[in-house]
Amino acid sequence: MSAKRVVMIVDMQNGVFATPRLQREQCVMRINQLTQAADRVIFIQHCEEGGLEAGSEGFALLPELVQPERANYVTKTACDAFYKTELAQLLEDNGISEFVICGCATDYCVDTTIKAGASRGYAITVAEDAHTTANRAAVDAASLIAHHNEVWRTLIMPGNPVQVKSTETILGEWQAN
Repeated sequence: MSAKRVVMIVDMQNGVFATPRLQREQCVMRINQLTQAADRVIFIQHCEEGGLEAGSEGFALLPELVQPERANYVTKTACDAFYKTELAQLLEDNGISEFVICGCATDYCVDTTIKAGASRGYAITVAEDAHTTANRAAVDAASLIAHHNEVWRTLIMPGNPVQVKSTETILGEWQAN
């Protein structure tokens, strides 16, 4: 990434984690590493009835997440963090055209936001070891994470390929710039 090291964290909320997620502690640790190295942090929070109402304990971010004083917060109601939210305006107002993304759930909100953002022209790097999900009826969480990392790596987006890198690699690149 160039001048601004931006990390977007999707749905790392108490209510989302009421369902067990794969390697929660490792995922949070890596997200915190990114957050502490970033110039700008954007937390995306899902809001809906049934435990994720704004202001509720379920809506709140996980207590072990580092929340920098100048972090931004965007509330969404769909899997796509751009859908009927102020996210695109926040990015534009701050001159942000590229960001690292991480969070939960790999196969829903993270995936949808990556594809929507890439189609809007944002240069996106996925922290391949800093997103998580739950086991699903048809497939286990580890397989879903590996599958989505491969899908994003090979996503056909001419002129704007999605990058998929380890947290360690991202942090090394940030440190070098």
